[in-house]
Amino acid sequence: MERKNFLKSLMIGAVSTTVLVEACKKDADTATATSSTSGSSSSGSSSSGSTDSGSCSVAPTETEGPYPTHSPASYVRSDITDGRTGYKLTVKITINNSNNSCNALSSALVDIWHCDAAGNYSEYGGIGSQSTNYTSVHFLRGRQTTDTNGLVTFTSIFPGWYTGRATHIHVHVYNATGTSLKVTQIAFPEGTGTALAAVNGYSKGMSGYTYNANDGIFSDGYSLELASVTGNTTDGFVLSINFSVPA
Repeated sequence: MERKNFLKSLMIGAVSTTVLVEACKKDADTATATSSTSGSSSSGSSSSGSTDSGSCSVAPTETEGPYPTHSPASYVRSDITDGRTGYKLTVKITINNSNNSCNALSSALVDIWHCDAAGNYSEYGGIGSQSTNYTSVHFLRGRQTTDTNGLVTFTSIFPGWYTGRATHIHVHVYNATGTSLKVTQIAFPEGTGTALAAVNGYSKGMSGYTYNANDGIFSDGYSLELASVTGNTTDGFVLSINFSVPA
């Protein structure tokens, strides 16, 4: 090969390499932005039931049971503690409309419910997996309406855990007229330095705990359900997550 042609081939190769690197970088940046929009802060692939809708991914659909709120409209309140003790947890959930360029969904109804520090649910018990009878009380359940930013805020306690499940919070989203839009769940980050490690299962500890990867609900992927949780056991914790739903 002549020296001129040899140098020309090197220059073409360098340009191609540069284009390839820039393309890879752009893909990586896009992936990071999508992960940030979903509210995820750790690994875990998308759960089954999630779909891509334009610029955001729809939250996965999960089971509502086995302890859904019997009459959610009866518990319109932001403080859902209702006498249960535990580390304070402020829950901030932002709802976006995947059918409207992922803009904030205002006036949506958001129900949440979760177990107490010992792993028990209100409105259930006395048989089966929950021996303690809490059928006559309604702690750690509530409903709020999203503001113009799609945000609802609840005051609660950090959930405990029970056999077979990782720590989680149930979420049911309806539109303003009460039509169900999405039933999903919130997963918690795990590992050293996380809120989960700081709480350490309350008095139960973490012996026998089921982690997200082995949880029957989250084991197929939980990136779109993984919240950001900050704070400490002295001042309390703040949980934040964004969910996109088709409205």
